[in-house]
Amino acid sequence: MRRQDLDAQAERALTQRSAWMFGFFAGVFRQAFKRDFHAMRVSRSGPAPDPVTPRLVLYANHPSWWDAVAFVLLADTVFAGRPGYVPIDARMLRRYGFMARIGAFGVDLESPTGGAAFLATARKILDKPDGLLLVTAQGRFADVRERPIQLRPGLAHLVQQRPDATFVPLALDYVFWDERQSELLIRFGRPLSSASLSDLSVLERSAALGRALEGTMDALTAEAIARDPDAFRTLVSGRVGVGGVYDLWRRARALLRGERFSPAHGDAP
Repeated sequence: MRRQDLDAQAERALTQRSAWMFGFFAGVFRQAFKRDFHAMRVSRSGPAPDPVTPRLVLYANHPSWWDAVAFVLLADTVFAGRPGYVPIDARMLRRYGFMARIGAFGVDLESPTGGAAFLATARKILDKPDGLLLVTAQGRFADVRERPIQLRPGLAHLVQQRPDATFVPLALDYVFWDERQSELLIRFGRPLSSASLSDLSVLERSAALGRALEGTMDALTAEAIARDPDAFRTLVSGRVGVGGVYDLWRRARALLRGERFSPAHGDAP
Protein backbone atom coordinates (compact mmCIF):
# COMPACT_ATOMS: atom_id res chain seq x y z
CA MET A 1 0.00 0.00 0.00
CA ARG A 2 1.36 3.42 -0.94
CA ARG A 3 2.29 6.04 1.65
CA GLN A 4 -0.52 8.34 0.41
CA ASP A 5 -3.09 5.56 0.80
CA LEU A 6 -1.87 4.75 4.29
CA ASP A 7 -2.05 8.38 5.31
CA ALA A 8 -5.58 8.72 3.92
CA GLN A 9 -6.65 5.57 5.77
CA ALA A 10 -5.13 6.93 8.99
CA GLU A 11 -6.91 10.25 8.57
CA ARG A 12 -10.25 8.49 8.15
CA ALA A 13 -9.66 6.40 11.25
CA LEU A 14 -8.80 9.39 13.44
CA THR A 15 -11.71 11.56 12.32
CA GLN A 16 -14.15 8.97 13.67
CA ARG A 17 -13.29 9.85 17.27
CA SER A 18 -15.96 11.95 19.00
CA ALA A 19 -15.16 13.92 22.15
CA TRP A 20 -18.81 13.67 23.16
CA MET A 21 -18.89 9.90 22.70
CA PHE A 22 -15.63 9.53 24.57
CA GLY A 23 -17.05 11.48 27.51
CA PHE A 24 -20.23 9.41 27.50
CA PHE A 25 -18.43 6.06 27.48
CA ALA A 26 -15.87 7.27 30.01
CA GLY A 27 -18.82 7.76 32.36
CA VAL A 28 -20.19 4.31 31.52
CA PHE A 29 -16.80 2.68 32.07
CA ARG A 30 -16.33 4.56 35.34
CA GLN A 31 -19.62 3.19 36.70
CA ALA A 32 -18.70 -0.32 35.56
CA PHE A 33 -15.34 0.02 37.27
CA LYS A 34 -16.89 1.26 40.51
CA ARG A 35 -19.22 -1.72 40.51
CA ASP A 36 -16.51 -4.35 40.02
CA PHE A 37 -13.40 -2.87 41.67
CA HIS A 38 -12.37 -1.45 45.02
CA ALA A 39 -10.05 1.26 43.68
CA MET A 40 -7.86 2.43 40.82
CA ARG A 41 -4.53 3.50 42.30
CA VAL A 42 -1.40 5.15 40.87
CA SER A 43 1.95 4.65 42.58
CA ARG A 44 3.29 7.73 44.32
CA SER A 45 6.81 6.50 43.50
CA GLY A 46 5.92 6.09 39.83
CA PRO A 47 3.56 8.99 39.10
CA ALA A 48 2.21 9.98 35.73
CA PRO A 49 4.34 12.19 33.47
CA ASP A 50 3.47 15.84 33.09
CA PRO A 51 0.00 15.73 31.47
CA VAL A 52 1.01 18.34 28.91
CA THR A 53 4.11 16.47 27.69
CA PRO A 54 4.01 16.87 23.88
CA ARG A 55 3.57 13.85 21.61
CA LEU A 56 3.19 11.31 24.38
CA VAL A 57 3.24 7.53 23.92
CA LEU A 58 2.23 5.36 26.88
CA TYR A 59 3.14 1.71 26.31
CA ALA A 60 1.83 -0.87 28.74
CA ASN A 61 1.82 -4.55 29.54
CA HIS A 62 -1.43 -6.38 28.77
CA PRO A 63 -2.62 -8.57 31.66
CA SER A 64 -6.40 -8.22 31.39
CA TRP A 65 -9.53 -7.42 29.39
CA TRP A 66 -9.92 -4.48 31.78
CA ASP A 67 -6.85 -2.75 30.30
CA ALA A 68 -9.06 -0.98 27.76
CA VAL A 69 -11.14 0.44 30.61
CA ALA A 70 -7.95 1.45 32.42
CA PHE A 71 -6.80 3.36 29.32
CA VAL A 72 -10.11 5.21 29.04
CA LEU A 73 -10.13 6.14 32.73
CA LEU A 74 -6.51 7.34 32.59
CA ALA A 75 -7.24 9.44 29.51
CA ASP A 76 -10.30 10.88 31.24
CA THR A 77 -8.59 11.72 34.55
CA VAL A 78 -4.81 12.15 34.33
CA PHE A 79 -4.82 13.33 30.68
CA ALA A 80 -8.23 14.98 30.55
CA GLY A 81 -8.72 17.17 27.48
CA ARG A 82 -6.16 15.36 25.33
CA PRO A 83 -7.52 13.23 22.47
CA GLY A 84 -6.21 9.75 23.25
CA TYR A 85 -6.01 6.93 20.71
CA VAL A 86 -5.54 3.17 21.17
CA PRO A 87 -4.66 0.56 18.52
CA ILE A 88 -6.69 -2.65 18.78
CA ASP A 89 -7.05 -5.83 16.74
CA ALA A 90 -9.05 -4.93 13.63
CA ARG A 91 -11.28 -7.97 14.21
CA MET A 92 -12.28 -6.63 17.62
CA LEU A 93 -13.01 -3.21 16.16
CA ARG A 94 -15.33 -4.77 13.61
CA ARG A 95 -17.13 -6.51 16.47
CA TYR A 96 -17.27 -3.44 18.74
CA GLY A 97 -17.65 -0.63 16.24
CA PHE A 98 -18.46 2.00 18.87
CA MET A 99 -14.84 1.89 20.01
CA ALA A 100 -13.78 3.85 16.93
CA ARG A 101 -15.88 6.70 18.31
CA ILE A 102 -13.86 6.77 21.55
CA GLY A 103 -10.39 6.66 20.02
CA ALA A 104 -9.69 3.07 18.99
CA PHE A 105 -8.25 2.33 15.55
CA GLY A 106 -7.91 -1.09 13.97
CA VAL A 107 -4.64 -2.86 13.25
CA ASP A 108 -4.68 -6.04 11.15
CA LEU A 109 -2.25 -8.26 13.03
CA GLU A 110 -2.40 -10.95 10.35
CA SER A 111 -1.64 -8.70 7.38
CA PRO A 112 1.88 -7.74 6.23
CA THR A 113 0.59 -4.18 5.82
CA GLY A 114 -0.75 -4.05 9.40
CA GLY A 115 2.51 -2.67 10.79
CA ALA A 116 2.70 0.02 8.14
CA ALA A 117 -0.91 1.02 8.83
CA PHE A 118 -0.18 1.27 12.56
CA LEU A 119 2.83 3.50 11.95
CA ALA A 120 0.90 5.75 9.56
CA THR A 121 -1.88 6.26 12.09
CA ALA A 122 0.55 6.74 14.98
CA ARG A 123 2.44 9.38 12.99
CA LYS A 124 -0.83 11.23 12.35
CA ILE A 125 -1.70 11.16 16.04
CA LEU A 126 1.70 12.51 17.03
CA ASP A 127 1.71 15.21 14.35
CA LYS A 128 -0.17 17.32 16.91
CA PRO A 129 1.61 18.36 20.11
CA ASP A 130 -1.33 17.15 22.22
CA GLY A 131 -1.33 13.75 20.52
CA LEU A 132 -1.67 10.89 23.02
CA LEU A 133 -1.12 7.27 22.02
CA LEU A 134 -1.78 4.38 24.43
CA VAL A 135 -0.45 0.99 23.37
CA THR A 136 -0.55 -2.52 24.82
CA ALA A 137 2.96 -3.08 23.59
CA GLN A 138 3.05 -6.87 23.94
CA GLY A 139 0.24 -7.17 21.40
CA ARG A 140 -1.40 -10.03 23.32
CA PHE A 141 -2.60 -10.91 26.79
CA ALA A 142 0.31 -11.85 29.05
CA ASP A 143 0.69 -12.63 32.73
CA VAL A 144 2.42 -9.91 34.76
CA ARG A 145 5.03 -12.47 35.88
CA GLU A 146 6.09 -13.43 32.36
CA ARG A 147 9.75 -12.65 31.66
CA PRO A 148 11.45 -11.44 29.58
CA ILE A 149 9.07 -8.85 28.21
CA GLN A 150 8.68 -9.17 24.45
CA LEU A 151 7.34 -6.11 22.60
CA ARG A 152 5.93 -6.00 19.11
CA PRO A 153 8.37 -4.22 16.73
CA GLY A 154 6.07 -1.34 15.75
CA LEU A 155 6.98 0.68 18.82
CA ALA A 156 10.70 0.60 18.03
CA HIS A 157 10.02 1.70 14.44
CA LEU A 158 7.84 4.55 15.74
CA VAL A 159 10.80 5.84 17.79
CA GLN A 160 12.73 6.33 14.55
CA GLN A 161 9.84 7.96 12.72
CA ARG A 162 8.91 10.37 15.53
CA PRO A 163 12.19 11.76 16.92
CA ASP A 164 10.22 14.38 18.90
CA ALA A 165 8.01 11.90 20.83
CA THR A 166 8.26 10.81 24.47
CA PHE A 167 7.74 7.17 25.42
CA VAL A 168 6.62 6.26 28.95
CA PRO A 169 6.37 2.66 30.23
CA LEU A 170 3.11 1.92 32.04
CA ALA A 171 2.70 -1.07 34.35
CA LEU A 172 -0.75 -2.47 35.15
CA ASP A 173 -1.65 -5.09 37.74
CA TYR A 174 -4.86 -6.42 39.26
CA VAL A 175 -4.63 -7.68 42.83
CA PHE A 176 -6.82 -8.58 45.78
CA TRP A 177 -5.95 -6.96 49.09
CA ASP A 178 -8.38 -6.62 52.00
CA GLU A 179 -11.64 -6.13 50.13
CA ARG A 180 -13.99 -8.38 48.18
CA GLN A 181 -13.29 -6.39 45.00
CA SER A 182 -9.82 -6.19 43.48
CA GLU A 183 -7.46 -3.25 43.15
CA LEU A 184 -6.20 -1.89 39.82
CA LEU A 185 -2.62 -0.80 40.46
CA ILE A 186 -0.75 1.49 38.05
CA ARG A 187 2.83 2.68 37.92
CA PHE A 188 4.51 4.89 35.32
CA GLY A 189 8.18 4.52 34.48
CA ARG A 190 10.81 7.08 33.62
CA PRO A 191 10.05 8.93 30.35
CA LEU A 192 12.28 8.06 27.41
CA SER A 193 12.80 10.53 24.60
CA SER A 194 13.05 9.27 21.03
CA ALA A 195 16.35 11.14 20.76
CA SER A 196 17.86 9.01 23.55
CA LEU A 197 17.11 5.85 21.55
CA SER A 198 17.73 7.09 18.01
CA ASP A 199 21.31 5.76 17.70
CA LEU A 200 20.24 2.20 18.47
CA SER A 201 19.16 -0.45 15.98
CA VAL A 202 15.51 -1.50 15.85
CA LEU A 203 16.24 -4.61 17.92
CA GLU A 204 18.25 -2.61 20.45
CA ARG A 205 15.49 0.00 20.71
CA SER A 206 12.88 -2.66 21.30
CA ALA A 207 15.04 -4.28 23.96
CA ALA A 208 15.61 -0.94 25.70
CA LEU A 209 11.89 -0.18 25.73
CA GLY A 210 11.19 -3.69 27.00
CA ARG A 211 13.70 -3.37 29.84
CA ALA A 212 12.15 -0.07 30.89
CA LEU A 213 8.69 -1.63 30.99
CA GLU A 214 9.95 -4.71 32.79
CA GLY A 215 11.63 -2.59 35.46
CA THR A 216 8.44 -0.60 35.94
CA MET A 217 6.43 -3.82 36.27
CA ASP A 218 8.91 -5.22 38.80
CA ALA A 219 8.66 -2.08 40.91
CA LEU A 220 4.86 -2.28 40.83
CA THR A 221 4.96 -5.94 41.83
CA ALA A 222 7.03 -5.04 44.89
CA GLU A 223 4.42 -2.43 45.85
CA ALA A 224 1.59 -4.91 45.30
CA ILE A 225 3.28 -7.39 47.63
CA ALA A 226 3.73 -4.67 50.29
CA ARG A 227 -0.06 -4.08 50.27
CA ASP A 228 0.22 -0.46 51.40
CA PRO A 229 -2.59 1.75 50.04
CA ASP A 230 -0.76 4.85 51.27
CA ALA A 231 1.94 4.18 48.68
CA PHE A 232 -0.65 4.98 46.02
CA ARG A 233 -2.88 7.87 45.00
CA THR A 234 -6.47 6.84 44.42
CA LEU A 235 -7.84 7.95 41.05
CA VAL A 236 -11.21 6.18 41.17
CA SER A 237 -12.89 4.68 44.23
CA GLY A 238 -15.16 1.68 43.82
CA ARG A 239 -17.15 -0.58 46.11
CA VAL A 240 -16.26 -1.58 49.65
CA GLY A 241 -17.65 -4.20 51.98
CA VAL A 242 -19.44 -7.46 51.34
CA GLY A 243 -22.93 -6.06 50.88
CA GLY A 244 -26.26 -7.74 51.47
CA VAL A 245 -27.45 -9.07 54.82
CA TYR A 246 -23.96 -9.25 56.29
CA ASP A 247 -23.31 -5.52 55.93
CA LEU A 248 -26.82 -4.70 57.16
CA TRP A 249 -26.07 -6.68 60.31
CA ARG A 250 -22.71 -4.94 60.78
CA ARG A 251 -24.36 -1.54 60.32
CA ALA A 252 -27.09 -2.34 62.89
CA ARG A 253 -24.53 -3.61 65.37
CA ALA A 254 -22.43 -0.45 65.03
CA LEU A 255 -25.56 1.68 65.52
CA LEU A 256 -26.49 -0.16 68.71
CA ARG A 257 -22.96 0.30 70.04
CA GLY A 258 -22.83 3.95 69.07
CA GLU A 259 -19.90 3.30 66.77
CA ARG A 260 -19.09 4.67 63.35
CA PHE A 261 -19.85 2.12 60.64
CA SER A 262 -17.50 1.57 57.73
CA PRO A 263 -18.30 -1.13 55.18
CA ALA A 264 -14.61 -1.53 54.35
CA HIS A 265 -13.34 -4.93 55.45
CA GLY A 266 -10.04 -3.42 56.52
CA ASP A 267 -11.87 -1.13 58.96
CA ALA A 268 -13.89 -3.90 60.56
CA PRO A 269 -13.43 -4.39 64.32
